[in-house]
Amino acid sequence: MKTNTQKKTKQGTPGPSVAQDKKEQGQDIRRGGFHLKPPEIPTQQGPLGIRYDFNDGARLLLPAGRWEAQITDEDSGNIIFACDSEGGWIVSTKKYRVRFGLRVWKAGEDKPCFEHVLSLEGKPVLINYPVGTLGDMVGWVPYAERFRQESRSHVTCSMGREIIDLFKDQYPAIDFTTPERIDARNYYATYRIGLFFGGDTNNQPIDFRKVGLHRTAGYILGVDPEEIVPAFRLGSDRQIAEPYVCIAVQASAQPKMWNNGYGWQQVVAYLKKAGYRVLCIDRDRTWGNGYVWNHIPYGAEDFTGNHPLQERIRLLEHADFFIGLSSGLSWLAWGCRIPVILISGFTLPLCEFSTPYRVFNPHGCYGCWDDVNENFDHKDFFWCPKHKGTDRQFECTKLITGKQVIGQIRRVLEKLGKTVPDETE
Repeated sequence: MKTNTQKKTKQGTPGPSVAQDKKEQGQDIRRGGFHLKPPEIPTQQGPLGIRYDFNDGARLLLPAGRWEAQITDEDSGNIIFACDSEGGWIVSTKKYRVRFGLRVWKAGEDKPCFEHVLSLEGKPVLINYPVGTLGDMVGWVPYAERFRQESRSHVTCSMGREIIDLFKDQYPAIDFTTPERIDARNYYATYRIGLFFGGDTNNQPIDFRKVGLHRTAGYILGVDPEEIVPAFRLGSDRQIAEPYVCIAVQASAQPKMWNNGYGWQQVVAYLKKAGYRVLCIDRDRTWGNGYVWNHIPYGAEDFTGNHPLQERIRLLEHADFFIGLSSGLSWLAWGCRIPVILISGFTLPLCEFSTPYRVFNPHGCYGCWDDVNENFDHKDFFWCPKHKGTDRQFECTKLITGKQVIGQIRRVLEKLGKTVPDETE
């Protein structure tokens, strides 16, 4: 009947594509919150009581009887799973976009009684984002539009309200909604976007640490992963007459901070020497944990606060440039199409969006976030997997000097045709 199949597995015997507990499907906790669970019963009706969908990878639910089934990758021609079944669930291990083929035979027959190949055109598809952090979402959402255009499907994106307000008018062909308004029974396919740790290649085809935080969404959705600058609502009136630069000095954990004790002070002094107002736009005036707290740099103006993102965009789009860390406000500034000086040793340069003004120092330990041998501990504010508790802790950013960042400021000033003052000692 079938050729070149993998070893078949009797229904109920653990195999590489058989769901052992369907209650666990889609309940993985990922950065930023829960992903939505798939519907309890597949949403598509086939012949003979067979049900199927692609809401947690490829899913087949067979009625009682004697069956033989296959799941294939139609683009490669590989049979990725085959089994005999007496009815029940068959679910692929791969949850990202694959052009799956489903085939079912009545036991002993040569001709399939059911065949279906994934076809998204015209179908309702859910892209499920975590409620999530700002930078992740700014990097990921544009790939939903690329997916919509390429697949010609009807796309719904589930996410937090604040991010919906940021994007809904810029991507009008996408239906944006919050998770509590989703009825999973309405969708032919679901794709879950997130950062999957521990070398997981079932929810993502390539470990995100190898391809970059934003580009992983392109890989999960099966579209061109080339980065996309997000579409924001720009063109507001300028609020501040004087030339100004925005900075953000806070991040969600200490390894993401610029842990050079003199750096921000030197940078702010140089910017003021260059004739700029320096506006600190972090959400929090002070942020830290335990015995370490980070504050607005001396000389910077306090524009902190939990303001709507569109207000931040109105401020950023008229700044001459932005200086920040591997954090959400840097991603927001990038979307405002202004020069971004990004300071990070915790991540490798491939992690974030491309900027010619990326500040990175290779003369010590660096890049632990993107090290596939390490798994970031979100509960440890002082995470430093190799040197915690030693004088080398956070050297990835300690070694980034004020002089190094000022060198990038000088490059930006030259690009803008501004006067470039001598460096401040």
